[in-house]
Amino acid sequence: MSERCKTIDRDLSRNGSGYYDPTAYKAMKRVEADEKRYGKDYERFYNLLNTIFYICELAGFHVEGRIVLTDKKTGKVWK
Repeated sequence: MSERCKTIDRDLSRNGSGYYDPTAYKAMKRVEADEKRYGKDYERFYNLLNTIFYICELAGFHVEGRIVLTDKKTGKVWK
């Protein structure tokens, strides 16, 4: 692993106050892994999710619970 990657990993493991935050670090690493694994499908899902939130906001609603979607093309369940 290059020195630059080690520095970036170290930065991600710290919160805004500079304290070690393993929970946030693990979540960020999981998101990065999903982005690599699912590529364009990941981008499609988050674009759709942002559109859903935007439409709800325009209509005067707020999404309270988890949205679960299944990709008809791939069969992947997005939570």
